[in-house]
Amino acid sequence: MEIKEFIQNFAEQFEDTDASVFTAETVFHDLDEWSSLVGLSIIAMIDDEYDVTIKGDELRAAKTVNDVFELVKSKK
Repeated sequence: MEIKEFIQNFAEQFEDTDASVFTAETVFHDLDEWSSLVGLSIIAMIDDEYDVTIKGDELRAAKTVNDVFELVKSKK
């Protein structure tokens, strides 16, 4: 699992935010488009793409895209 691919998959869950905005250090909760619905999309993407289940409170606790990446890696 590569961070670059993860960032791309993560960015695809945001319809109106340009993918170039996303880096490992992006604080995704601060993005205008962030919502609980986007959060559910991210949880579903992680389940589909990486066969890892994360909970809503784990996603809420993560600050950056890299935090989510490390969480997924730790559960692989």
